[in-house]
Amino acid sequence: MANYKLRRYDKVLAWFFGLMILLFLILAFTSEAFFNWAYDRHQNQLSWYIRPLFLIPYCYFAYKRSWAGILGTMFVLLTSMFWFPKPEVVSEQVKLFLEMEKEYLTGHWGIGKILLSSLVPFSLAALAMAFWKRSIWIGVAVLILIAVAKMTWSVVFGGEAGKSIFVPAILGLIICIAFVYIGYKKMEKSRE
Repeated sequence: MANYKLRRYDKVLAWFFGLMILLFLILAFTSEAFFNWAYDRHQNQLSWYIRPLFLIPYCYFAYKRSWAGILGTMFVLLTSMFWFPKPEVVSEQVKLFLEMEKEYLTGHWGIGKILLSSLVPFSLAALAMAFWKRSIWIGVAVLILIAVAKMTWSVVFGGEAGKSIFVPAILGLIICIAFVYIGYKKMEKSRE
């Protein structure tokens, strides 16, 4: 009964979270004060370590075919960059990398940058589709692709400072694959 009620409101909640994501993005890219406030807190590397872990519930909700769960997880992932306080000490590599990332996001958006940046929503859509279709191996391949693409982009655009995301990205990838694989096997077994 409870599962039915949640399913009944799935689309309504999905629209709510979709609207919240849109409002968040509008605020982030139209308010310089908010953008800078969020980026100051994003220097706290705890957010770098937890953000990849949100791909675990993302995959779970895709497997369960819950639009609200997928979009709710995306909203939480987006906002998690400023959950932690601004750190008192920040390594020079982290500062350099985040400055590059900030300039990338606020700089001129030509066709090349738009196409490159569109890989983010396309890869997340591919990840959701893989688990929606219940394909563990395609899902794991997309997880690996996302991590490798993020690390490659970081080094190509951030140089040596881009390597500062390697440990959080690799650790997050390993944890995600382990939890997703275990969860997938348990859910598949319970469907039998």
